[in-house]
Amino acid sequence: MEREEVLFGVLGPVTAENQCGPIALKGPRHRAVLARLIVARRRVVPVARLIADLWADSPPPGAVGAVQTFVAALRRALEPDRPPRAPARLLVTEGPGYALRAAPDGVDAWRFETAVGEAAELPPARALPRLDEALELWRGPAYADFAHEEWVRGERARLAELRLRSVERRADAQLALGLAAEAVPDLDAHLADHPWREDAWRLLALALYRTDRQGDALAVLRRARSTLVEQLGVDPGPGLRRLEADILAQDPALGATAGQAGRAGQAGPTETAARLWTRAAEAYDRTVAAGARARLETTVGLLRDLAVTGGGGLTAAREHRMAAVAAAEEFGDPVLTGRVIGAFDVPAIWTRGDDPELARQIVAAAERTLAALPPPEVSGASGRVSRTYDADGTYDAVRCRLLATVAVETRGSHSSRGPQAASQAEAIARRLDDPALLAFALNGAFMQSFTRAGLAPRRAEIGAELVALGARHGLVTYEVLGRLISLQAYGALGDFRSADAHATAADRLAARHELPLVGVFTRWYRALRLAASGDLAEAGAAYESAAADLPDAGMPGLTHGLLPLALLSLHLADGPRVPAQGAVDPAADWGPYRHWITPLAALAAGDRPAARTALRALPDPPRDLLYEACCCLEATAALELGDRAVLTGVHERLLPASAELAGAGSGLLTLGPVSRYLTAITAALRG
Repeated sequence: MEREEVLFGVLGPVTAENQCGPIALKGPRHRAVLARLIVARRRVVPVARLIADLWADSPPPGAVGAVQTFVAALRRALEPDRPPRAPARLLVTEGPGYALRAAPDGVDAWRFETAVGEAAELPPARALPRLDEALELWRGPAYADFAHEEWVRGERARLAELRLRSVERRADAQLALGLAAEAVPDLDAHLADHPWREDAWRLLALALYRTDRQGDALAVLRRARSTLVEQLGVDPGPGLRRLEADILAQDPALGATAGQAGRAGQAGPTETAARLWTRAAEAYDRTVAAGARARLETTVGLLRDLAVTGGGGLTAAREHRMAAVAAAEEFGDPVLTGRVIGAFDVPAIWTRGDDPELARQIVAAAERTLAALPPPEVSGASGRVSRTYDADGTYDAVRCRLLATVAVETRGSHSSRGPQAASQAEAIARRLDDPALLAFALNGAFMQSFTRAGLAPRRAEIGAELVALGARHGLVTYEVLGRLISLQAYGALGDFRSADAHATAADRLAARHELPLVGVFTRWYRALRLAASGDLAEAGAAYESAAADLPDAGMPGLTHGLLPLALLSLHLADGPRVPAQGAVDPAADWGPYRHWITPLAALAAGDRPAARTALRALPDPPRDLLYEACCCLEATAALELGDRAVLTGVHERLLPASAELAGAGSGLLTLGPVSRYLTAITAALRG
């Protein structure tokens, strides 16, 4: 441990220690300040918020001074060797408050979450020791000395739930490795304290059955039924009921792990999965009423999963999405409607929508639902903001999902609503510290990161955070999204080494998790790489080959006009010049890019008056992944026509992207360095 490193513990009583041992934290208020800053996860906590949390509704007159005293004492304890008047390194003053800049692995709860997230991506043999390591970090209930404080309640509940799931995941790994006997005592102890955990009952019964204790397994299931009915007033779920039936039938699939079953010549994984699907669907139909809210939410979850299975699934999910929203609105419950709208958090990478009318309807429904929710904050008689009406964050989580939906579905728009919604969603997600919400909000932020040219560095930041979030918390589709965003951003910046690495990682994840649509983007990217390297003939063939996948991709917003535009880009690889007439065939399917092709087609045909008219009629390009490319097409025509007014406007728009490759931010095609176009425009304006 380096001299200044401090490790903090919150999985039990709040502690701090350095290389010399435990650090004395003085009184409970000092520990409370430290704990409150740890809960904030390196973010700033305003002094007013600290005061409100430390003293609830009755802060003393000298509360600000008291907080300053606590902070000063903590700084002396945490950094005893800091020279006088030297800035603090750990507990820093920033803006209106304080932040604890602990190392990413400097808090035991953070190390626990990292280990659990990594274990989720590992095979059982490697996941088991990682989960053991994670669970050993617990010394007692999280933030044990602040169990009754409102400001820590959500974090305590979140960590406790994660620990319970980790115990069950550990047992699941043991069962997968044939260690059923070892799983039994830990599951027994786990259920003694948490008898409502149905999955734990299932695992215990299965472990007993696999150790030749069929009678004990059935007794456990009877005990589970009795406990759930008496303590919670609910019957066991379909999983427990099905397990009991399978044990009574001595189903061979229960008697061994998947690997053992394969060696014994029993049903293979495909057949087993199909049988499980059929049984689960039958059980669901028997158990959940046709008009139940749960059935509606499950349906939306199914549509979301369907959307990533391929072009057909994406199209089908899009067809049924608005019907699900309309059904939710009939219940008159904005929370339910918000969950249904926001549950369709399918990662979106292409900035031109596939169904503009559907997007408009979804945004309208989201805005209606936002208006029907309670306001985001209320003030009491004292004027102090109170959030007790939303103590568990339900409204905030729903609001976040709705705002992220608005941000995603208003992609490419010139309206200010999209960026505003993206910013609000991201702020809520960061405050709630919910990884899945934050990933969805960042997708919205990405969709709104095209307000001007030259924002590839911002998108690289979004991509990096999505990759980290996805890898740490098992959000596979968002890790893939982060990889694709990074591919695009680094392509725009000309850093193809980094872009190549992200393309390879995206393909690897897609193969492992059956995400076929990822290959649509990575195949087009590899065609772009050939073009950027100067191998134009091979690039043209690669574009033709990649385009063959588009009709089945279920993404018309990507498909229309893309191949002709990509082939045209090869004619502009050396800079702005009007291509030959055959390269800009007016009869080709130029899709949404026709506006910017029309002046070039007229020039190629020798009709300069028509070209000038078309150039002057051009709209402002959509704020999307091909914004810079459209600007460069406009510049190419304007240079040929000598239109100084248009050139001045295009120069101003393109200047922030002077270090980028035009169009390469799409990950699909490029018109070469933006700097070439800027240089040509500057020369023309000086001439």
